[in-house]
Amino acid sequence: MKKQIYISTLLLICIIASSFTPIFKPAFGVKVIVIDPGHGGKDPGCHGSKYNEKDIALAVSLKLGKYIEENLKDVKVVYTRSTDVFVELQERAEIANKAKADLFISIHCNSACVRDKKLKRDVCRDQVHGAETYVMGIKNEKGKLDIAKRENSAILLEDNYVKKYDGFDPNSDESYIIMSMFADTYLDQSLSFASKTQKQYSNHASRLDKGVKRASLWVLWRTYMPSVLTEIGYLTNREEEMFLGSVKGQDYIASGLFRSFREYKDEIEGTVKKYDDSFEKQEPYKMDKEDSLTNVCL
Repeated sequence: MKKQIYISTLLLICIIASSFTPIFKPAFGVKVIVIDPGHGGKDPGCHGSKYNEKDIALAVSLKLGKYIEENLKDVKVVYTRSTDVFVELQERAEIANKAKADLFISIHCNSACVRDKKLKRDVCRDQVHGAETYVMGIKNEKGKLDIAKRENSAILLEDNYVKKYDGFDPNSDESYIIMSMFADTYLDQSLSFASKTQKQYSNHASRLDKGVKRASLWVLWRTYMPSVLTEIGYLTNREEEMFLGSVKGQDYIASGLFRSFREYKDEIEGTVKKYDDSFEKQEPYKMDKEDSLTNVCL
């Protein structure tokens, strides 16, 4: 009975909230980008045998921001964090909204671990690899709720999270009903950038393209602009972990994100440009002898 009342209440909130429009709409053009390195501080995110998600996400984010600042002078770059600090999910969304960003990119690493209730420990599939990019889902695609729960679980590390997030529980299936009722005003733009990003991962960084997917991710739900969360690879896969932890690997991911952003910006602004620079001339990634396990930057 209590569960039915709770669901009914959520539905009522959705109906009322859906009648409101976003605080603002992006102006013509892409002039402000918010880059969100996932996790940070007391929240390490997922991890492999050597690296934590928070460190790799930050390194890639800073590289991406630098490329944009150096090559697209008309774009302002805003970070949700630029050091190893803990930033609440709500604050990340607020930073983007206050900056009136034209695009929000949240950068993460993935994990193929699930909790085995019988063994009472995480069981990881080390053969899983590849990159995937998420946009806010009208409803969670099959098998994607676990991803949403993991990324949203950072809420649990915050003080007084129950009151702060209006009772939202990242581990409760019912809590995702309120998200599933919202249509994404910026879905088309989000999908456009996400598809360009996946193409870059596949064609230039030689990552397995796991596609563009939809899931109820809190930080995407509360940002009022085109938004994506990209999982750049699996730290539970030894080879991919070493790629993501290397200077070369991080450069390939960041440069791929830069190219997808530049292409997206031109598309939104209705311009047709041809580029003949180091980004366009970058050869697809190939493992070589210099890519040793010690060639890392973190």
